[in-house]
Amino acid sequence: MGHWLQRNIIEPGKLPLLLALTAFVLTFVVTRTITRLIRAGRGPFGNFRAGGVHIHHVVPGVVLTVLGGFGALAGRHGVGSGVFAVVFGVGAGLVLDEFALILHLADVYWSEQGRQSVEVVVLTAALVGLVLAGFAPFGVNDLSSDELSNRGTVIVSVVVNFLFSLLALSKGKARTAIFGVIVPLVAVVGAIRLARPGSPWARRFYRRRPRARARAGLRAYRHDRRWAALGRRLQDWIGGSPDPQPSPPHERRP
Repeated sequence: MGHWLQRNIIEPGKLPLLLALTAFVLTFVVTRTITRLIRAGRGPFGNFRAGGVHIHHVVPGVVLTVLGGFGALAGRHGVGSGVFAVVFGVGAGLVLDEFALILHLADVYWSEQGRQSVEVVVLTAALVGLVLAGFAPFGVNDLSSDELSNRGTVIVSVVVNFLFSLLALSKGKARTAIFGVIVPLVAVVGAIRLARPGSPWARRFYRRRPRARARAGLRAYRHDRRWAALGRRLQDWIGGSPDPQPSPPHERRP
């Protein structure tokens, strides 16, 4: 089955990556389904506790990620590589589903900060999917076989595309910079457009340019107004809506 897939569906050597991505996505979907059922008080599921301590699923996720990663390095061929790829994908799905907890060192799973877990999972799945589709980091896939044989050409291509991604990141366009690592044209677009207000580039180069600051603020406002609500609805559909935030004391009615 594995040989048939490699011959007819995916490029040779990418079957473990496909298995890991599939396990990663399925684990996230199943985990979110179970946690949403627990939150709603439905089904036979419940939080796991040991000695009065709530054991988050990031804990077994870390264990599975370590086992899958080291196992894949130890056995790079045969059935074992596929098995360890699945183990790694399951572990990564459990870990990144609670990415926000790791980032904030607090149980923010159902808070506004918890949206970061969903965003990281979607971003990771998209990037791995691009690699499976044949995109190589920093535009190396755009080079011909003759260019690839020239180490200098490869180094220049990697450095240039890395700088474009770094420039996009300095302009406050993190998603654009990350996708630009795989698809260089994306990083170029992010690098030449106006920086977002508050970004390192804006603080450094727009400080004495009021018109540039105003244009950047207006563009960011229009972009967020158009896409922010859609992104939040998509995140709520994928991972569940956060708990409502209590209003500040000065806004509460007596």
